[in-house]
Amino acid sequence: MSFYSAWIFPFFLDLVMRDRPFTRFRKQVLEGLSGHVLEIGVGTGLNLPHYPDSVVRLSVLDPNPGMSGFLKRRMKRTRIPIESHTLSAEQLPFADHTFDAVVSTWTLCSIPDVSAALSDVYRVLKPGGEFRYVEHGLAPDANVRKWQHRLNGIQNVIADGCHLNRDIPALIRAAGFDMRTADAAHVPKRPKIVGYFYTGIAIKSP
Repeated sequence: MSFYSAWIFPFFLDLVMRDRPFTRFRKQVLEGLSGHVLEIGVGTGLNLPHYPDSVVRLSVLDPNPGMSGFLKRRMKRTRIPIESHTLSAEQLPFADHTFDAVVSTWTLCSIPDVSAALSDVYRVLKPGGEFRYVEHGLAPDANVRKWQHRLNGIQNVIADGCHLNRDIPALIRAAGFDMRTADAAHVPKRPKIVGYFYTGIAIKSP
């Protein structure tokens, strides 16, 4: 892992992702969760204060050890028992049908093999379990898409592997999920190439 990835990017990420619009989306995607929950791509732990009391156990993971300083401080201020892992989501170290829900917030953009990760998320969910997500991705506007494709390589470098041009709903459906709710829109006051957000709940078939 590069010096930039381990030491500089975590500070940059934590600063940017603390902004108020992101907090609103976090609260929305976590509302009503319960039971044993897995969060992939936990990053610096900005979701932790927003998990409801009905979550009795939380497992979190992130491949970047540079996030751990921020994450550990936020874990100490969280009443939910938390198990943390430093790894990516392509090969989850959990048994089949372990979790009531899996959460992903602005994570699917940066997983190297996102299809493998979503397949493993499906595997570890209980039948009827929820995959809750808020992600940025491929916009519907042809001109915006053009620039997303053009600037994707630069974004990969600046944002530590982040892709601008992933079709999030298509990837989720391809992993076998059924969409319960699905919304998408440009977020005001955000550059359009990074500001098209997908939110929703996908279900593992009972």
